[in-house]
Amino acid sequence: MQKLYVIVRDDLTVPQKAVQAGHAIAAFMLKHKDTQWDNGTLVYLKVNNKVALLNVMAGLWDTPNDRIAFFEPDLNNEITAIACLGRNKVVKKLPLLYS
Repeated sequence: MQKLYVIVRDDLTVPQKAVQAGHAIAAFMLKHKDTQWDNGTLVYLKVNNKVALLNVMAGLWDTPNDRIAFFEPDLNNEITAIACLGRNKVVKKLPLLYS
């Protein structure tokens, strides 16, 4: 079973991190209805800010797997979180969201 990684900006408030992670998971499930992930392992990771998240996003888009970025309308449509399936290579150096 593959893991679903959720990468969130650490410059958001704690409630915002929780909500944005939820949005990313929901968007992932809506886009990838036939995904191999079936409510299994979730791994929450963090990056410092929007620029770092955009850099991670660029690395994820170079490979053809399931992924989605979430852009929050209430935060000027800024990227706030990414959900991606089975990306050990790209995410292995990112710290846990709460460690």
